[in-house]
Amino acid sequence: MKYIKEIREGEQVVEHYLCKSRQTFKSKNDKTYLSLKLADKTGTVDAKVWNLNNEIQSFAENDMIKIDATAQIFNNDIQLNVKRIRKSREGEYDPADYIPSTQKNIKEMWTEFVGYINKISNPYIKQLLESIFVKNAYVVKEFPGHSAAKSVHHGYWGGLLEHSLSVTQICEFMSDKYKYIDKDVLVASAMLHDVGKLWELSDFPLNDYTDDGQLLGHIYIGAELVEKTANNIQGFPDRLKTLIKHCILAHHGEFEYGSPVLPKTLEAHILHAADDMDAKSKVFEEFIDADSTTGPWAGYQKMLGRNIRKTEY
Repeated sequence: MKYIKEIREGEQVVEHYLCKSRQTFKSKNDKTYLSLKLADKTGTVDAKVWNLNNEIQSFAENDMIKIDATAQIFNNDIQLNVKRIRKSREGEYDPADYIPSTQKNIKEMWTEFVGYINKISNPYIKQLLESIFVKNAYVVKEFPGHSAAKSVHHGYWGGLLEHSLSVTQICEFMSDKYKYIDKDVLVASAMLHDVGKLWELSDFPLNDYTDDGQLLGHIYIGAELVEKTANNIQGFPDRLKTLIKHCILAHHGEFEYGSPVLPKTLEAHILHAADDMDAKSKVFEEFIDADSTTGPWAGYQKMLGRNIRKTEY
């Protein structure tokens, strides 16, 4: 298996990959070509099909395809110039090679994550978390292995759990650093802040936005889940429900990043800061992991809008 992360300039690549996207464009000389996004468990790579001849057999997005291509550099990234394509046949590839996965132990992370429920002293919040993370069969089944993103950060098997646990750990650490913090509200909101991604993103190997994800988004879906679940808990205080929902609704921090409200409680502010720190730190980590150069600079990271330097000390 020639993993995408291992491809170097000038290499001939004859391998099976998942076709994540397929678009048709016109070149400057009015010639039709295909622009593809190919994927395996190590990442994605852009590919172009400049010559649409009989060697390019029929295929669609989300098909497994076998390609014959040459690797070249375009805008400082590897790009594949594809000459031949056909759909892969069953048994020609191992599906595990196409599902990127956390390097951490999912079972251990899940045990630690749900263990935070036992640290909650507020009986209503504790019952809310148990209803979602212990008694909701769909959440229990899907949450440990789900992705946290399509591509930006933690976009792999177990990424949602890894990110949610990290944010919860940060929020617990911060809960006794300032006055006026309700620790139970903060920790519970950290555990719940991205639960809506179970419905926003589809399972692997697609790991793409669902209709609900496109039309509603995980922030609204998560807040709605809290609303419905809390309403089934007798006596759940309305104000407490509102405070937790506010943390979820505000956790992206700014209107332009998808939050319908700005953080207006200390708990919501800390949750946003923890979420932002873990997400961006993971972007740094994944970018450095993908770098194959020997120098101190990993290159320009588009989302962060800056060059990233590796620290050798």
